[in-house]
Amino acid sequence: MRRAHLLPSAVLLLCTACSGGPESDSEESAEKAVDHGAAVRAAIARTSAGSARLDEKIELRSSDSPTTYVFSIAGAFDLAGDRGRLTVELEDSGMDPVEEVFVGDTVYVRGSRAVDAGKWAAADRSEALSRYFLRAPLNDPEHLLSQMKAMRQVSNEGEEKVNGAPAVHYRGTIDHTTATLRMTTQTKQGLNKLREKLGADVPVYADVWVDGKGRAVQTRLSYFGGTRAMTTMTLSDFGTPVKAEAPSAKQVVPVTAGEDVLLA
Repeated sequence: MRRAHLLPSAVLLLCTACSGGPESDSEESAEKAVDHGAAVRAAIARTSAGSARLDEKIELRSSDSPTTYVFSIAGAFDLAGDRGRLTVELEDSGMDPVEEVFVGDTVYVRGSRAVDAGKWAAADRSEALSRYFLRAPLNDPEHLLSQMKAMRQVSNEGEEKVNGAPAVHYRGTIDHTTATLRMTTQTKQGLNKLREKLGADVPVYADVWVDGKGRAVQTRLSYFGGTRAMTTMTLSDFGTPVKAEAPSAKQVVPVTAGEDVLLA
């Protein structure tokens, strides 16, 4: 199996001044002044009470490179039962996909550069860390949903189509603590330096789309400064059966909690 190479370090650290995000509308209506956070939290709670198909895209680009690195993640996840199976690919890299199986508080990873080909690395889900801005540790969808629940200054942006059906678009921000939750020390230090330079939190925008049944059908975290980072997760086929079983013990190699075992 082909091994992965690390992405440029500039993608890991945000060390350039940021530009603002969406410009505020000087004629914003009274409706948008209302915080719709309760609606978002209720939608995420409803979605988290069952299973769904997940399709996620993570886009990363450093300030000094024209290349955008795109991770595609797909699979099914029982959010209520803490079980799921995902396939992770780094687009246009020529590298083999990585498989992830979530069973309770353990994540099994095959295709990892941390173990021999054909073996599964077993990592502690609750202690795993992320090296990349706006990428959940081990691509854990429940981590991403927990960040969305912490949205602030939430406004109703109107109705849009997601999965071919109407959904209400809510927009807000997340604070520095939420944005850097369970990041490696190196990555967090880079963000802390940028925060000090700005004299304020790094502006991370959060978007959630809620369907007519009150479920979160799409989520997005984005940052558009000198470095671009955006994570979009779309949920569909609610109630889909999820098959996720731990590999046999002879195929499993435990790795240190927090160790990066993914493809890049």
